[in-house]
Amino acid sequence: MRRFAIPVLVGATALCTVAATVTAQQTAAPVARYEMRAETMSGLGGMAGGGGMGAAMTMAFGGTPKAQHMLWLDLGSSRAAADGKPKAEHFMPAGAKLGKSVLLRTPQAAKRDPGEADFQRPKGRMLIFWGCGEHAPKGQPVVIDFSKLAAGQVPPGLFTTTVPMDRWVSPSSSKTYGYWPGEDGKSAKPDSSLIGAHRVAGNYSPEMAFSLAKDFMAPLNASSALQPSGSTLLRWGSVADATGYYAMIIGGKQSGKGGEMSDIVWWSSSASRQFGGGLADWMAPATVAKLIGEKTVLSPQTATCTVPAEVKAAAPDFMFGTLHAYGPEESFAYPPRPADTKVKWVPEWTARIRHRSTTGFLVGMDGFGAAAAAGTEQPAPACKPKKKGFGGLLGGAVAGALGVPGQGGDGC
Repeated sequence: MRRFAIPVLVGATALCTVAATVTAQQTAAPVARYEMRAETMSGLGGMAGGGGMGAAMTMAFGGTPKAQHMLWLDLGSSRAAADGKPKAEHFMPAGAKLGKSVLLRTPQAAKRDPGEADFQRPKGRMLIFWGCGEHAPKGQPVVIDFSKLAAGQVPPGLFTTTVPMDRWVSPSSSKTYGYWPGEDGKSAKPDSSLIGAHRVAGNYSPEMAFSLAKDFMAPLNASSALQPSGSTLLRWGSVADATGYYAMIIGGKQSGKGGEMSDIVWWSSSASRQFGGGLADWMAPATVAKLIGEKTVLSPQTATCTVPAEVKAAAPDFMFGTLHAYGPEESFAYPPRPADTKVKWVPEWTARIRHRSTTGFLVGMDGFGAAAAAGTEQPAPACKPKKKGFGGLLGGAVAGALGVPGQGGDGC
């Protein structure tokens, strides 16, 4: 029997290969790709929407600033405008409260790709922890001494390499690129709704029309409490349509010299050392499900995570937390993908929208523990490239990966 095993296996493999070749559908790149990213920001996360000190003071005096709806649009096309003056508009349903349309702006100079940033070397050390539990396991923290790094050098292994950012559209991948918010002064409002018919029209891409059934996600409501062991218990309310959760904390220890931080502490809820990359971005439900299986992302049924006592001990002076609830995705294409896999698919355009809900909070400070949907509206975000990281301690690349408000996590 054994002498026939290899030929049989080889034959089966060949048949599978042939079958895969026959059933694999040939596809062509679309003329245009469109991306929408919708986010609900609450708590100190609303600072990214421009709430800033106003949001912080509201929470400090027992109030809860109103959750802000944020929206980012990106259009990439392989065509150029015939007259050399690119123009594109997104016509919204009335419930969006953005007027008849918003204008997608084409930058004059090359726009920085989403997630790209300059790294500016901080002083002191960074201590990296990860995982939920009363105490950090053996081997933590990983310590990075910035004084031992060359100027401009990003510490090796600082960011995750297994969860890349998944963006269809960027200036470098498009002959003509348009984005919003631009300079029209418009922004999504706390009561804006995306449900309904949408149309994107311009002179450098095919016209797109699709209807959205999913709206902005509900706001996250998070709190923290110090435990007898010295650990910190994070709690949050479940959010409808959440596909998974991911928490991050950045903290510090002051050196006593002018309030500078001698140690920067970075913690994530992942069971393995996974930081930055796509984890601080909008992720597809299928990607989130895979990461839940790998214990990188917490399941949608999870509502608590214990931050090890060693994290608080290493960052006694402040701890800023960010919690993401990843959400649903809707995808569209024209013409639709043929059911017959033998027919080549040549789409004119593809479009998708991804959702998430984010909250920011100061860990362990009274009045900053919970974030809910009440209070005052906040204005639109301002993109200010090449800003230094949170508190001047981290480069934009680190702060953006953390999702620190105003540091690039919103795609600016």
